[in-house]
Amino acid sequence: MRTHRRQAAAGRRTAVLRREAVLATVPVAVAALLGAAGPASAGTVGAAGAGDPYFPLSGNGGYHVAHYDLTLRYDTTTRHLDGTAVLTARATQRLTRFDLDLSGLKVTDVGVEGVTAGFRRSGQELVVTPRRALAKGQEFRVTVAYNGTPKPVTDPDGSADGWIPTDDGAFVAGEPQGAMTWFPSNAHPTDKSSYDFTITVPEGRTAVANGVLLGRRTAAGRTTFRWRQSEPMAAYLATATVGTFQVERYTTRDGIQVYNAVDSREANAAAPVLKQLPSVLDWESKLFGPYPFRSAGAIVDHAPSVGYALETQGRPVYDAAPDLNTLVHESAHQWFGDSVSLTAWKDIWLNEGFATYAEWLYSEQHGGDSAQKAFDALYAKPASDGLWAYPAGDPGSGQNIFGTPVYARGAMTLHELRKAVGDRTFFRVLRTWATDHRAGHGTTAQFVKLAERESGRNLDALFHTWLYTKDKPSRP
Repeated sequence: MRTHRRQAAAGRRTAVLRREAVLATVPVAVAALLGAAGPASAGTVGAAGAGDPYFPLSGNGGYHVAHYDLTLRYDTTTRHLDGTAVLTARATQRLTRFDLDLSGLKVTDVGVEGVTAGFRRSGQELVVTPRRALAKGQEFRVTVAYNGTPKPVTDPDGSADGWIPTDDGAFVAGEPQGAMTWFPSNAHPTDKSSYDFTITVPEGRTAVANGVLLGRRTAAGRTTFRWRQSEPMAAYLATATVGTFQVERYTTRDGIQVYNAVDSREANAAAPVLKQLPSVLDWESKLFGPYPFRSAGAIVDHAPSVGYALETQGRPVYDAAPDLNTLVHESAHQWFGDSVSLTAWKDIWLNEGFATYAEWLYSEQHGGDSAQKAFDALYAKPASDGLWAYPAGDPGSGQNIFGTPVYARGAMTLHELRKAVGDRTFFRVLRTWATDHRAGHGTTAQFVKLAERESGRNLDALFHTWLYTKDKPSRP
């Protein structure tokens, strides 16, 4: 996930001191509609969470969202958001009731298949009761109208996450749980969907989302931007960042549509780094396989209170002008984290360890320090150092998922694998992983199995030592 620009590449996450509380949600009942729907039967209520132990209420059970159509109108002066979300979904069980993730904001209307539905609020859950039960396998549409002043959530490590207001708009970065601050969703990485965004902002502001820009139109002092993300995307990777941006557009020789949006206050510092984006993507494509999306680019905001960058799909968002290491890291996430997504947050080393190791490889292959030198510098840290505080493969809580062990020790695990199986096999494993799980999901167990298959070796001891033990390992 997030690379923190004030940390070394080996461990890029520190808590941001800003702590904006989530607005308490007040239950809203539509008694007549709930009564019309009838009582829920056992086994027909969608679960209030996807079952992730680190974030129990993230995501929901009973359905899969195939597509989100989000229509947003944001006033940068009052910070008021009006939204309509249309979710096209499929029931995975019979449903008399199901949940959506939504924090704060006022819901004014909910419909299922064009018929007004009952709804109530329960913490971060929007509980929806359709007039008629949905059959298992049934495709259905949910429409939610909502409005209010979106506020970020405070993550377990103290950082702000979600819709974060800025002096000229909003910095929108949703990992791990911030998507619910600006649209109702099934907000767990296991549920990936395509997206359409229609975002209206005051004239002079730019609204940047994921995917390809379909068009923009200005009328009556407001500009509407239409974006489409066709490839499957987890909700936390969605963005709708708003600001006063300088825009650059071009198409790479591989046909990737690049859209860069840069705050003028960061433009001079960002320009030489963003100029290298095509070569970075080309280098990573040679290493990891073809770039997985139609679009690429960067959103470089001026958001000094945020303190991190995020790999929002196809177009990472940076709180300030990135350095080259950060650009390489967030670009590598397009393969590892965005295209190949997690099934559980405990496996986040598959995102962060891989992106950190991409930095080491880039340095090694571009005249900088070798990956071995980066490894050695970390291994030199004493056993009391935070690097060895908890296992990278299962950090133990949401508070730890962006800590140094996940990034640095995750990368060290990959380097140990590389030494054990040799370069030829190692790079084949990375490419096969990105190819076989493209647009889908992966687990640590699946990665270990792939590495063992490609190398013909039993690697249990290696992965146990570097991923699942707490203390500093003996010298390899």
